[in-house]
Amino acid sequence: MNIKVYSTPTCPYCKMAKQYLASKGFTYEDLDVSQDRGALEEMVRISGQMGVPVIVIDGEVVVGFDRARIDSLLPRNI
Repeated sequence: MNIKVYSTPTCPYCKMAKQYLASKGFTYEDLDVSQDRGALEEMVRISGQMGVPVIVIDGEVVVGFDRARIDSLLPRNI
């Protein structure tokens, strides 16, 4: 399972999303778009969004901390 979280250090929803993934036992790649211009450009290209968080789970894009959508993309048993 490949999970990327495009975020910034000051975004409360980013923190909640990362805590949620960790609480479910999932690891993820955290990309700080405030420091990494390449990650920012990639996030905008795949999501069409400038806002964070953008979460990519096995190629499926989730904009914002949408718990129901995240749950629908995660396997039930890890």
